[in-house]
Amino acid sequence: MKTTPEALDLRQFLRPGDRIVFGQACGEPTTLVRALIAQGKDIGQLGAFIATSFSGLFTPETAESFRLSSMGAIGALRSMTKANALDVIPVHVSQVGPLIAAGVIPCDVAMIQVSPADAQGNHSCGLIADYVRAAVEKARVVIAEVNEAVPFTHGETIPASAIDVFVHTDAAPVEVAPARISETDEAIARHCAAYIGDGSVIQTGVGAVPDAILRQLGDRKDLGVHSGMLGDGLVDLIEAGVITNARKEIDAGVTINGALIGTRRLYDFCNRNAAVRMTPTSYTHDAAVLGRLSRLVTINSALEVDLTGQVNAEASGLSYMGGTGGQVDFVRAGARSPGGAALMVLAASAKGGTISKIVPALNGPVTTARSEVDVVVTEYGAAELKGRSLAERAHRLVAIAHPDFREELDREAFEIARRGF
Repeated sequence: MKTTPEALDLRQFLRPGDRIVFGQACGEPTTLVRALIAQGKDIGQLGAFIATSFSGLFTPETAESFRLSSMGAIGALRSMTKANALDVIPVHVSQVGPLIAAGVIPCDVAMIQVSPADAQGNHSCGLIADYVRAAVEKARVVIAEVNEAVPFTHGETIPASAIDVFVHTDAAPVEVAPARISETDEAIARHCAAYIGDGSVIQTGVGAVPDAILRQLGDRKDLGVHSGMLGDGLVDLIEAGVITNARKEIDAGVTINGALIGTRRLYDFCNRNAAVRMTPTSYTHDAAVLGRLSRLVTINSALEVDLTGQVNAEASGLSYMGGTGGQVDFVRAGARSPGGAALMVLAASAKGGTISKIVPALNGPVTTARSEVDVVVTEYGAAELKGRSLAERAHRLVAIAHPDFREELDREAFEIARRGF
């Protein structure tokens, strides 16, 4: 069935009690989300899952007719957790697709955003490829926002035969503007860049620190990319000839990615560009795939790190602020890659320098275990922890903490050294 946003009546396709899975990030089908917000109360209680959202459409008020769940308070979902209007599922992003397939994350209705079809009748997943196919294959009903403004990216496609309802639009997809880069971000980036040599394969996220790191790499040669998400900084390095993917053991010449999170510049660059391939998490995050890459340098962020190396990337006290994401998958891969490294980055302090982010004990959950952590980086340096004793870890982490907190942290480190654990 083909329709327009104005004519779409979700009551024809949704039943009370249905569970919906949305495409996420900049692949969020905003036309369909708006329709659900407007019509959901006339259908009955519904459930919905979206991994991340940057649209700002989900608020405690707009989501009254359905209960929203997610893998974290990422992007614009943070306000939902503050209002206790979001059910957080602690899950690695690589597990979302398999859990949908197994029915653990229920999917009666898949709402996705795709590009117009090619000559063979296949729709590109466009800006997001992670768990879209898993949702499509599991759903009773597949409703696709077929968006003229979405690029046709190489890689994951959905055949027209798998779609039940086609909602045609040319609405601008969600964009995420580059973050403002601070002096602290630049300092962190300089320490990170020391681990990225010619021929390195990089995995990174989006935001100020990842953008600052990419800006440090203009003199490198033959960098490769295998990542779960990418932003506008990718374009600069490819156009400059820095990213060629020429030395990768697999996917030579091709940037592998699962999500495009950026602006129109990034989307236009990736449109019908065979040098960028969008793949599901079963490829971007797979241990066997990642294990074939040498010189893999992975870059992930933390809210805080304790003196033994445990990482919290999810919550600060009672405030849930992040998520498990794909961190553990990539930390393991980077730490084990020959010639590679797994970098965990964070500013040394927060709230104007009044709070240390290197702490004696975490104020939230353990996202990445200390046994997995390789290198922790702040603006004050890099602490290499892999293979180090707990006492040595504490000593090294104190050295990269904010100077105002080192004396206090030193006392805690002394106790760790005295006990031996």
